[in-house]
Amino acid sequence: MKRHTIEPRPGWQRTVEEQGLVYPLTRYPDGSLRPYWDESAYYVFSLPEVEALEEVVEELHAMCLAAAAHIVERDRFADLGITDPRLAGLVAESWRRRAELPSVYGRFDLRYDGTGPARMLEYNADTPTSLVEAASPQWFWMEERFPGADQWNSLHERLVAAWERQAALLPPGPVHFVHSDGDELGEDLMTVAYLRETAEQAGLATEALSVEQIGWDRLSGRFVDDRLRFIRSCFKLYPWEWLTTDPFAPHVLDTLDNGGGTGTTCWIEPAWKMLLSNKALLAILWELYPGHPNLLPAYLDGPRELAAPSGPGWVAKPLLGREGAGVTLHEPGADPAPREERCCYQELAPLPDFDGNRVVLGAWVVEGEAAGLGIRESSGPVTDEYARFLPHVIL
Repeated sequence: MKRHTIEPRPGWQRTVEEQGLVYPLTRYPDGSLRPYWDESAYYVFSLPEVEALEEVVEELHAMCLAAAAHIVERDRFADLGITDPRLAGLVAESWRRRAELPSVYGRFDLRYDGTGPARMLEYNADTPTSLVEAASPQWFWMEERFPGADQWNSLHERLVAAWERQAALLPPGPVHFVHSDGDELGEDLMTVAYLRETAEQAGLATEALSVEQIGWDRLSGRFVDDRLRFIRSCFKLYPWEWLTTDPFAPHVLDTLDNGGGTGTTCWIEPAWKMLLSNKALLAILWELYPGHPNLLPAYLDGPRELAAPSGPGWVAKPLLGREGAGVTLHEPGADPAPREERCCYQELAPLPDFDGNRVVLGAWVVEGEAAGLGIRESSGPVTDEYARFLPHVIL
């Protein structure tokens, strides 16, 4: 793994926008616009390196499924902050019937510097973004800049194949693909549009909708779209923790299609993904696989030995935080008092520094198999909304 600088292509912004990345720039607090898609540098990997990372990702996914089974079997939903018995029961039912429910993709965030084992930072298993740039613009960038090279990127083909295989699990009628009108950048819109495109290439009938346009028909007791058609299946880029707490939450739970002919609306990703998208998963993994080389020590009741003066320090992560929100870093010997907000306390493992850039690998999983890589860089120690996306090649 090495970082190289390169001159960006003339007209790069227009090029990536035409390829679906309509948010190539990020507005910073000072009002300036700087590249989100950053092709002034790229990363190089060897083939054996990528093959080893693929094995790690698939092993981690299998371990996460084992942890999900443990949570359900031992009734540890409270550790995830799921205290509503009805919701816990529906998530457990979703897990037990997971073979009957469509589930497409997820993204691991990994710490890796090319010299030691990759370490899992978290699993974005419910509503991961940065998919468009990983699947499309970076592939075309490679073909233009490094013809004949390769890339860890089979995302498009695998997504189409996933929809083809799982079509039989879907109820009759079109799949509604919904985004939020509150997305000002267009990232959610384009992620949903891209996934809709892969579903259509798989032969599925689809409809586009915003989550704000989903209606409730009191007479039929069904969710409907803006043309009053029943929503039988819905891909949503809308987290389950929002879906189960907003004003329509009772209707979501009442009509949840959890397999076995129950309910009237099938949501994608399914409810059991709540078990994997919660940071409490990190602590349960460490409990089940202590000392595993691809995990970092993590706890739910405080930083424990991580806070010792001779310890490594720790990171406090809200159980349901996104884009680095609420994440705090603590050096060894700092006050170990747990935060009032429910958090996971994970060993502090500073992100690798490449020429002053802090790097995190986003390793994609489609139907449980490693499918591609997206790389984000940040100037600070936390990968936040100001991170930049850089392409990569295998040489």
